[in-house]
Amino acid sequence: MFGIYLKRELGRRKKAALVIALGLALGIALVITVDSVSAGMAQAQDKVLKSLYGLGTDMTVTKARTAPAAGGSGGRDFSFDAKSGGSSTQSSDRVTTQGGQTLKSALVTEIAAEKGVASAVGALSLNVTKVDGSFTQGTAKSSGGGTGGPGGGTGSTGRPQVQGGGANFDVNSYSVVGVDVAHQGLGPLSAMKITSGRTFASAQTGAKAAVVSASYAKEKKYKVGSTFKVSGTKVTVIGVATPDSGESDTDVFVPLKVAQTLGDAKNQVTTVYVKATDSQRISAVKKAITADIPGTTVTTSADLASTVSGSLSTASDLATSVGTWLSVAVLAAAFLVAALLTSSAVSRRVREFGTLKALGWPSRNVTRQVVGESMVNGLIGGALGIALGVGAAWAVTAISPKLTAQPGSTGGAGGMGGGPGGGGPGQQASRNTMEIALSAPVSLTTIALAVGLAVTGGLIAGAMGGWRASRMRPADALRSVS
Repeated sequence: MFGIYLKRELGRRKKAALVIALGLALGIALVITVDSVSAGMAQAQDKVLKSLYGLGTDMTVTKARTAPAAGGSGGRDFSFDAKSGGSSTQSSDRVTTQGGQTLKSALVTEIAAEKGVASAVGALSLNVTKVDGSFTQGTAKSSGGGTGGPGGGTGSTGRPQVQGGGANFDVNSYSVVGVDVAHQGLGPLSAMKITSGRTFASAQTGAKAAVVSASYAKEKKYKVGSTFKVSGTKVTVIGVATPDSGESDTDVFVPLKVAQTLGDAKNQVTTVYVKATDSQRISAVKKAITADIPGTTVTTSADLASTVSGSLSTASDLATSVGTWLSVAVLAAAFLVAALLTSSAVSRRVREFGTLKALGWPSRNVTRQVVGESMVNGLIGGALGIALGVGAAWAVTAISPKLTAQPGSTGGAGGMGGGPGGGGPGQQASRNTMEIALSAPVSLTTIALAVGLAVTGGLIAGAMGGWRASRMRPADALRSVS
């Protein structure tokens, strides 16, 4: 009986039911769209962090470089062995550690033993500055026209002058990172995908082999099997890799032991990459490492995320603040309109509900009738809202608008945790602008939220209308008869 009467009354009031359902649908659709776009923002930000930190990395440990001693410039110098003759080719490699002060390799084991740490690996960041070129010796000539060597001309009456000569040098700087080949799932190489050749075998701890980034390989025309020298050490390219997103801040990857030999940094690392056992323990692990190993800088993914700027950051802020509050406002307005329309519809049904009460319907049955109608309207609105929200999210994914992200500096050692490739992302990645395609994934949680909002909207509208209907008396119906 209840179902038949409910169906008949809804059929009689199709327009009113559709208005209430559409109001709820718009609010629910906006919530789904904002929630999906926010999830897409989080995924885009994760891509940026993975390209800087590496997959599975929760934090990095570094140590700030000390200031140069008083009177020292802290700059770089090059020494050449002078050779006699008219022309002499010179070549020199300057290898320096970067990303902050070096740490003892033993600290990696110490950090791995900390409570809440799942694993830890060390990496050594180097900068190689290669200078190639030649000097050309000038000729000394006297003002009187006589010629002679550098010591002065014979038979001349004036001071000899050097004519000609000079130098022509090419300076090439690139980054090298030593990785723990036995634990490549954590650290700088974990954010790279091998596109040609292969990566290191776990037994190649001392192999003179290298994995180069695709951009550096293109610049130098390297391919698998190519060889080149790093500070006199000949290495062979075994693989070419591309980053999961953005651009690589590291040009060359070599085994950690090889990098330590090149940088004259035996048993030393510049960065320790740490993975926590649980994301909820990252903050506690950071405090423990900072307390147990004084002088170190611990940078978490949250610290890194706060430094990302560009349109990705701006859009994320809008989705989080403006989008969320707009969704709440629109949803509240939709609930209020649905409740007012339902209450208004009840006031126009005085004769109907009064007659039903006169025939013996208790107040609870009248309330149930109104709540039932409102729940159906809410579920219809929920279905329409899910369809509209999913459609909007699909449109965002199909268009895939491009967002830019610029990693900044946290002010730690080398910038952001002393990551790979030159003082960490704080020094090199800040010069890279990453383009990320935005998507808007709709999860089952979002669908469940939409259903919950639809039911809530129906209950709110039904509760308000049912309360008003329950207060009607049979006499009200008799007074409304003309």
